[in-house]
Order: sequence, then structure tokens, then C-alpha cells
Amino acid sequence: YFLTRYGNQTYNTYDVHLKLTKEVLTIQKLDVVCTRGGDPQLNVHLLRTAGEEVTITVRYLREVPSFLKLPLGSPVPPADQSSRVSSPLCDSGLHLNGNSSNTAPSSPSSPSANEPKYEKRWLDAVSLPLLMARVSKYKAGTDKLRSNSFEVCALDGTSINILQFCTAAESTDWLQAISTNISDLTLENMKMINRYCSPDDQIVHMGWVCGNPHPDDAAPSSTFKFLALRGPWLYIFRSPPVSATDWGQAETLYILYEVLFKVHKVLSKFDCWIQAKFYLGLQQDEELQDGEPFCFSILVGHGQSHTFSVEMTSDLSVWEKSFQRAVFMEVQRVGSKTYMCSSQSKVLCLTIDFGSGFTCSESSSKKILWRYKFSQLKGSSDDGKTRVKLLFKNAENKQIEMKELEFSNLTAVLHCIHSFIASKVASVDPVFVNSQSISGKYMI
Repeated sequence: YFLTRYGNQTYNTYDVHLKLTKEVLTIQKLDVVCTRGGDPQLNVHLLRTAGEEVTITVRYLREVPSFLKLPLGSPVPPADQSSRVSSPLCDSGLHLNGNSSNTAPSSPSSPSANEPKYEKRWLDAVSLPLLMARVSKYKAGTDKLRSNSFEVCALDGTSINILQFCTAAESTDWLQAISTNISDLTLENMKMINRYCSPDDQIVHMGWVCGNPHPDDAAPSSTFKFLALRGPWLYIFRSPPVSATDWGQAETLYILYEVLFKVHKVLSKFDCWIQAKFYLGLQQDEELQDGEPFCFSILVGHGQSHTFSVEMTSDLSVWEKSFQRAVFMEVQRVGSKTYMCSSQSKVLCLTIDFGSGFTCSESSSKKILWRYKFSQLKGSSDDGKTRVKLLFKNAENKQIEMKELEFSNLTAVLHCIHSFIASKVASVDPVFVNSQSISGKYMI
């Protein structure tokens, strides 16, 4: 304020004498404009340790008006102006609440009792749209967490702002609040899109994740991906789809019932999905890796996989439930899936049907060779390449019968079997069924 009222003269210098009091000694923050890279915290430290009397030399700098976005004229408010006048610190949230009766400044050494005072006032420094935005606690391109801070990136991918907080608790609270806002906006956008799409092309869930590199990569680097569960597909984008054309520009897409969703460390709440994985040997305790509390994997055909991480455990739960719901809906829609296979040099067809279970028939004559229900499957084993052995319990003699088949894409077949079994069990699970009726708010 001293610079504002009395410093508008070229290179004039003033000595200000202060006598420190208890209030000054307990000061936590010094709201000053520091030129030449001055540190406010250092200034506070100097005031605390300088003794009872301090002399501060104040000099006018010609750069200050342009730095504070002021005209080069006198900043003293005229008498006919409103009682609320913006000060040079207005960009910092400080405003001058002056008395319009003051026509001239008081002497620096004897300030008037009616002298205008500063008051705090909120001003927009940055405006960042949160629709399709993302947040991240990690430093760009690394796996290192930021200290009490996180970044917010807008839809365009270029408007990035880092928010720094005093404590970890404040950072967590703001991260939760901003993430919730982004989720709410995404949900509203999904509802609007689903309103104009067919029932077979509904969006179940979409959002940002961080794609974790494979450990064997020569130069591992995390990249952000935008995932979407829509209709029969899992979409992986580099950037969010905004128009109808963008949905055809996905980086990768997979058939939902031919991929497997696996959470790291956190187990699914729906026992039917875990049970189906154990049936097919797809769930192993040692695969729940330490150090990845908010990670999940998408296992696809030919032994390939994608690993993603999210910012909060609530995000992980949402993705898990959304994936289960999307797979369940797609299995209900298609009803059955047939794969070409071979056994003892014969070309066969294996049909996985939601209602009847497994049916194996000859490819040419369509003659049915054997048929089992899902409940008759008691175990399986495979060579990790093309061959699988399915163990069924005969309903009549209660004996275990083994059927060996060979597939060109064995992983996709096993994932499809898992999806159909899990959906069959889930359809009679009242907890899961009730959750589907509640989740109807996402759909049209």
C-alpha cells in the first residue's frame, strides 16, 4: 500500500521504521510483491529474527505498474470515485476500501486514521473446464507422487494447471471434490449420448486412466488413456471422443466378453466373478501385486494385457462394477457364441450358450457330439498356447469326463467361458441383480 500511495515518483526512496510487536512475530504469511525473485517466507524469517526495530528501504520501480497491470499515471483514487476502488494488488485478490472524502494522501510518517484499508476479494486467476478433464497426483512421465499437490488437465490436453496445497489433507479433499465434479459431468454427458443411441449401443462407463508400461519395455513411460465401455466394445482412446466420428478413431477396441478385468490387491465384492475365475484357473493370489493399490489389468487375446491405474480406490470400484455390468449386458444381448476348434484331427464347433451351457458339434454335419450345463464344469487346464482340457461331471453316472479341444485363440475362448459363467451365476444373485436395477440411472 505504501508503494501505491507514495511511490509513484521516479527512483524516490523512503525509509520506513517499524517496531515489532507480538502480532508481527507470529505472522504466518506476508502479502507483498517481491521484486528480483524475493521470497516472502524469507522476508517473514528476517522480520522474526531482526530484533525489535527494523528499517525497510522502499524504492519505486518503474516496472511495478506494468507488472501489476496499472497505467503509468498516479494510482491515488480521485475524490469523486466510488468508495470501493481497485488497488494495484487487485490481481492478488486485494481491493482498496477507501473513503471518498479523502482528497490527498497523508504523510508517510503519520498515516491518517481514515486512510483506506485493504480487504480480501475472490478473483478468477484461471478458469478450467472440467468436462472430460483429468487429474493426476503423479509427476508427468514418472511414477513419483507430487507432494501435497496434483495437476488438472482440461479436455484439450494443453491447459494444465498444478494445484499446490499446504497439507496432504487439503490436497486430498480438493482432489476428491474435483474428481467428483468431473464424474458428475461425465455422467451427464453419458446420459445425453445414450438418449440418442439404440439399447445395444449404450455407454456404461467412460473416463481417464493412466496406462502403466509393461516391465519388459525398454523405455517405460506412463501415458494417459481414455477408456469407454459402450455396447459390445471396450474402447481405448488417446483423447476423449467428442463427436460421433471420434468413436471410430479408437486406438484399440476389444469385444467385452473376450477380455478379462482383474483388480490388483482389491478383491471383487461379487463372489460369482471370483468363483468363475477360479474355475478356469484365471485368478491367482500371487498375481495381486504389492505397490499397486489402485491398478487393474485388462487381459486380452494371445496372452496380451493392458495395465491401468486410477487416482482413488473409489475410481477402481466404479470401473470394476461398470465392467461387470457391461459384460453382463452384452452376454444377455448375444445369448451365445460359437468358436471353431479341433479334436483328434476333426474340425468342430464349440458353442457357449447362456441358457444351455456347452455344446460341441461337427462343423460340416452340425451333428451334436456332447452337451453339458455350466454347472457340470468342474475344472480346466491348458498349455497356455492352443489346447485346453475341460472336466465335466456326468449327470447320470457322476463320473468326471475330460474333453480336449484346440483353438487358434485359446485366451479369448477362456475369457468368453468366464464371462458366460459369471453372468449366469450373477443372474441368480439378488445382490447383483439389485445393483443392475440401481445402475439403470446410467442408461436411457
